[in-house]
Amino acid sequence: MAQPTAETRAERRRLRALRSALPRRQRAAAERAIVASLQRLQLLRRGRCVAAYLAMPGEASLARAIDAARMTGAKIHVPRITSRRRGEMRFVELRPDAVLRANPRAFGIREPGGGPAGCVPLRRLDVVLLPVVGFDRAGHRLGMGAGYYDRALRRLRSASRGWRRPRLVGIAYACQELARIDAAPWDVALDAVVTEREVIVPRRSQAPVPWSGEP
Repeated sequence: MAQPTAETRAERRRLRALRSALPRRQRAAAERAIVASLQRLQLLRRGRCVAAYLAMPGEASLARAIDAARMTGAKIHVPRITSRRRGEMRFVELRPDAVLRANPRAFGIREPGGGPAGCVPLRRLDVVLLPVVGFDRAGHRLGMGAGYYDRALRRLRSASRGWRRPRLVGIAYACQELARIDAAPWDVALDAVVTEREVIVPRRSQAPVPWSGEP
């Protein structure tokens, strides 16, 4: 979440329009390439606990990745907004038979129904696949502006000196890359960004590529 300036808001609008304008065939091909990269990185393999997201209009869809993860035996979790006032978000297991509902108080994000029983602590996740509005090669991410991910992940990082997981991987189309994003003090940087063209690992990240054998 970058500083909420007029320039940032204008950049968000521009990038959202840019990704929404991608032709359907190009979008589908890009999403297949993203899934292939996630599989090469072994992020969807059996035994993994993966946080994904249910794409909003314009976002790179992870539907194929979710299907691939289920086929290999990985467990999938998706965000649930628990308090918009406090900006709180949890991750809840996405079962194949889950009934999804749109949360009208949180951008219309689709969420699995049910109570808190299916929520998983962040420390149990191996990887979090985050939606991205914009990104740069330093691993900084421009999100929707609500800060749900940053709040959730910042608490974990501040409580864990030797943070090794979850790995934070931004998912985006290549056209969403920016030359530079001025990160705010509360922003949580990504370990990698996966687009249809490449896997970008910032130099400051200690995460090797591929992450085979990593926790």
